[in-house]
Amino acid sequence: MTPNADDALSPSALAADTLLLLPEKLLMAGEVSSDKGVLVIDGRFAEIDQAAALISRHPTLEAIPLPGKLLMPGFIDTHHHLTQSLGKSLVFGEPSEIFKRVWVPLEGSLDERALHLSAKLAALEALRGGFTTAVDAGTRATVALDVIAAAAHQTGLRCVLGAICNDRGQEAEAAAILHRAERHLARWEHDPLITPSLAISIPEAASDTMLHDVAQLCRESGRIFQTHVNEHLQAVERSLVSRGERPLGHLDAAGALGPQTLIAHATLVTPHELNRLKDTDTAVAFNPVASSWKGNAVAPALQMAALGIRFGLGTDGTRSDAFRLMDAAETSQRLTAGIAHGDSSCGGGWLWLDSATHRAADAVGLGSLTGDIAPGLAADFLLVDLEVPELTPSWDLPWELVRYGNRDQIEAVFTQGRLRLWKGWPVDWDARAMLREIDEIADGAVARAPIQRIHPVASEHRSRFGPR
Repeated sequence: MTPNADDALSPSALAADTLLLLPEKLLMAGEVSSDKGVLVIDGRFAEIDQAAALISRHPTLEAIPLPGKLLMPGFIDTHHHLTQSLGKSLVFGEPSEIFKRVWVPLEGSLDERALHLSAKLAALEALRGGFTTAVDAGTRATVALDVIAAAAHQTGLRCVLGAICNDRGQEAEAAAILHRAERHLARWEHDPLITPSLAISIPEAASDTMLHDVAQLCRESGRIFQTHVNEHLQAVERSLVSRGERPLGHLDAAGALGPQTLIAHATLVTPHELNRLKDTDTAVAFNPVASSWKGNAVAPALQMAALGIRFGLGTDGTRSDAFRLMDAAETSQRLTAGIAHGDSSCGGGWLWLDSATHRAADAVGLGSLTGDIAPGLAADFLLVDLEVPELTPSWDLPWELVRYGNRDQIEAVFTQGRLRLWKGWPVDWDARAMLREIDEIADGAVARAPIQRIHPVASEHRSRFGPR
């Protein structure tokens, strides 16, 4: 351990456009190495090499030693709802399909200020949890998506920004909806932090023509098409009753599966459906915390991995803590498959670490932009403190990060080469002032929304069901 290493490192030392960083450990392509250096220039990784070689090639640069630190890719949340953060704990204990009773009413009642603060709060939580990228599945709010993009820009969160294209019940507006979709894709085409995406909430919310056309627009533009599929038993049964096929089959029949498509959840999937995901190269956002908090089932992620189905980990807006998300992913597979089959490894720690970083980037169409430490990629990365009791001694760092890693070990968060958070707080804006502002508006925002809750808050629940 290097005495006073933290005292020598400060946010100001990490503020330059060009950084030559010498971490104790480097996580790259899922492998941990030592004695490596990383050169960041103008927001991108320029070179990765042996530390001595980098120093020799760039004698005029001041190298920054990072003893006791791991430099690793930022995590990627493959499925989020950035405009739901003002009501995030309202859904505890609620039965499934809370979008009907909580999220649609809440998002539809947010004014522009509340929507912006909600997205900014969610972005801050994501960055604090180690996520440098979040995929937003689209808001049901009526105000423009610009305020969500503004929140991402202000916080520094990389965002895949979904625009919802539902047309069920308003088929006459289909042409206008598609026109707005095209404008959305063009609007953010060259933005450094925003990547546009198109979304349909669930397959039943759109006509088959719209499902096909939106997926085709994404295919042609190289963007991703998002939708929630086979998440809850009610949705599966509604689809069977109305169409004679399950939601995933509905998408398939509409021609909406393919490498451009990212389906969220896929918790209730048959062997045939898994084969269709594989054959069409459709990607999945695996949301283990959402399954444990409100789901009907857990996606068979181990089977997906064995079949070669692309997937990444997502929070579904539940809890923005990447380390706990990886632990939840491994635990979910151990409880649903590993124990029953005598599988003590359940993929190994590396699978969940990869599925939260470079595999996740591939699943959301950003593999050529972020998700790893490699020359040419955006410099989205974390500095993680290794000098903690949980990681001492260290024998298998990838698995230790999954089981022992903690959000409070994240010393610094960078996106696009810029330091965004230092020890959990922004370096260039007042987050605590924002929290006070949210406290001022949250009660009114929730009170205006026609939310229907089934489960009582803790104090009422205790009085009704606690020990007598």
